[in-house]
This record gives sequence, structure tokens and C-alpha cells, in this order.
Amino acid sequence: MNVEKPKSATPDSLHVWFPNLFEFRGGIQVYLQDVLQAIQEALPNLSVCILDKLDTNKPIDKFNSKKYSFTFSGHFPGFLKTAHFTFKLITKALTNHPKFILCGHINFTPIAFFIHWLTGIPYVIIVYGIDAWNIKNVWKIKALYAADKIISISSYTRDRLINEHNLSPDKIELLPVTFDAERFKVSPKPNYLLERYGLKSNQPVILTVTRLSSGDGYKGYDQIIQALPEIKRYIPDAHYILAGKGDDQPRIEQLIAQLNLQDSVTLAGFVPDRELCDHYNLCDVFAMPSRGEGFGIVYLEALACGKPTVGGNQDGAIDALCHGELGALVDPLDVDAIAQTLIQILQRTYPHPLMYQPETLRQRVIDTFGFARFQQTLTELINNSLIES
Repeated sequence: MNVEKPKSATPDSLHVWFPNLFEFRGGIQVYLQDVLQAIQEALPNLSVCILDKLDTNKPIDKFNSKKYSFTFSGHFPGFLKTAHFTFKLITKALTNHPKFILCGHINFTPIAFFIHWLTGIPYVIIVYGIDAWNIKNVWKIKALYAADKIISISSYTRDRLINEHNLSPDKIELLPVTFDAERFKVSPKPNYLLERYGLKSNQPVILTVTRLSSGDGYKGYDQIIQALPEIKRYIPDAHYILAGKGDDQPRIEQLIAQLNLQDSVTLAGFVPDRELCDHYNLCDVFAMPSRGEGFGIVYLEALACGKPTVGGNQDGAIDALCHGELGALVDPLDVDAIAQTLIQILQRTYPHPLMYQPETLRQRVIDTFGFARFQQTLTELINNSLIES
């Protein structure tokens, strides 16, 4: 069934559906803001209608292009939020008949599938990590098959979708995470953080930056804590800083106490953006041996500060560390392997010379994942979708 396209529709209009962008800052939100920024800079004549489910407004200093329009549903309570958002998705699509829809979360795809069936409007889905793994919902699966394209932030997620749903590899495009290279640079250990945490300037520091959420136990910070006693056998003054906050903190505090590591672990809490680069520069190695990360922008930020970086070998960290070219990949369930890898890196015996060349490491990650590359890839994807639609 196709509804005739209204004559008043903007020829090259794009509708983008996002869960949220501004009032909560997580990996998905940062990625989606990068998507909007890239479109605004590279395709300034493209009319873009942004529908945002959870936010109530946008900052006055962001995305002020005359070609951008925003509709927010976050000011509605509870279930009315979903109802209002769904109503707006459908009515705006029927009214404006955009060239295509960019669906920013797989949870919205059944609606995109319905609109496509009703109107023929093509849609593109962005997938990240755990959101797109082991999908059982029949309508989400139908939506995957009917999508014009699927954009994956990592080859790991792409490969899982192909294997789990027998999707054609030609259907899935890669658009890896990017980062702001101007915010993350190589510099000495900041004195104010050494004083805050009671550390010596030459003291070996391991850092993780993440949410301490009981739902994100796959991040691997507890594995690092369990590895610390072995690490301290070889490097007695090694110190672990775990930056982040969340409801998993009581469990982590209990684990620290059980291992008698109170003097070797600092729970830094939430780190504001203005201090994030300084925290990366405080450490001697950044480690997050996760097993459920879609990609992990923190790896890129740490690499841009010239830091040796450790990730898990079972998730999107494989992409972030370029299959080991930019860092070390370990079995996230093997505490001994984590310990031995960190010991080697801190003793500067790990067989990866690039880890100890901060400026070269920084340039490599910029060349591979910098915003210019991200913008170029996204522009090609959108232009191809506009042509095909």
C-alpha cells in the first residue's frame, strides 16, 4: 500500500529518529550528535527533521541550522511519552514524505517498517552493540530485512547480525565511532590530580572510565580489581583509578574490601568533561576488558592521549583497537591474562612498540577514527541513500 507523496514535500528531506541527544550523555548520544554535526557541516542544504523521544529541548548553542527542525516528546509523562513520539513519527512521515528515514535505534524499527509498508518510504537503521545482538522480536527482525540499509558502528556487530539473521553483507555499512581530537591530547600527568588522589608522579596508574551500572557488568572493571593482587606482586605501587558512578558501586566496594585493596583502588566517581582528558593523561595504561561493548569511544579518547590501551577480544573493542594494531586485546574472562598483560605494559615489555610512541599512537587513531573520516563516510552513505530513494 502506497500513499501518494504530497506535492509540498521538501525534495531532499531526511527524518531522523533518536532516543535522546542532550539531557543524558552516553555513547549512543555522543555518536548521534556526531551524526547530526556531520550532516550539518557536509550537507548544509539537506532539510532534516529530528524527532527526539526523551529530551525536552536542545541547548541554544547546538544545531541551529535553518534546515534543522526538532520535535521533542520528553515533556510528556510516562507512557504518554511513547504515545506522543509514535504519533509524531507517523504523522510527520505521512505529511512530509521524506526521501528516507534514519532510524537511530532498533527499538523504533517496527514503526519504520509499518511506515515503509504504508508509504514506500525507505529507512536506514543504526545499530550499536548489545541492542542488536540476539534479537528475538519478530517485528524488529522483519524491519531488519526490509531496511534499505543498516549502519553498524563496528564490524563485530555487523558480523553478529549477519550470522544471527542471515542478512546479506551488502546490506550493512560500517560507520565507526569518532571522537573530538581537539579535546584529547598528549600531556604530562596533571599535578592537581596527583594531589587529589595522593599519587606520586612516577607511580604506575591503571585507569578505566565507564558507568558503574549493574546492567553493565560486562565492562570488566571487576576483573581488573581481581587482577590487582597479581599485578602488585610485580609492581607493588600500582594504583587503579575507576572513574564513573552507578548502582554497581556497593558491589565493587565490597570486592575491594574482600581483596584488601582499599589503598590500591580509587573510585573517582563521575568525571566532568573538563577533567576527562586530564584523567587519561594521569594514567600509564587505560584498560577496559569488556565483553559486551558495541565499540567504546573511551578507547579512542585514551589512544588520542597517547596511552597504551587494553580491551576485550570478544566485542566491539576489537574494532576500536583495530584487531590489536592500536592496543592489546585480552580474554575478558581470564583474570590472569589481564594481569599479565597489564604487568607487561607497565614494565614496558609488552611486544607492541607503538604503545610506547604517544604522538604516533595519537596520529594513528586520528587518521583511522577522526571526525573528517567519519563525516566523509556518513556523507557518502546519505548521498547514496538519497540517490537510491
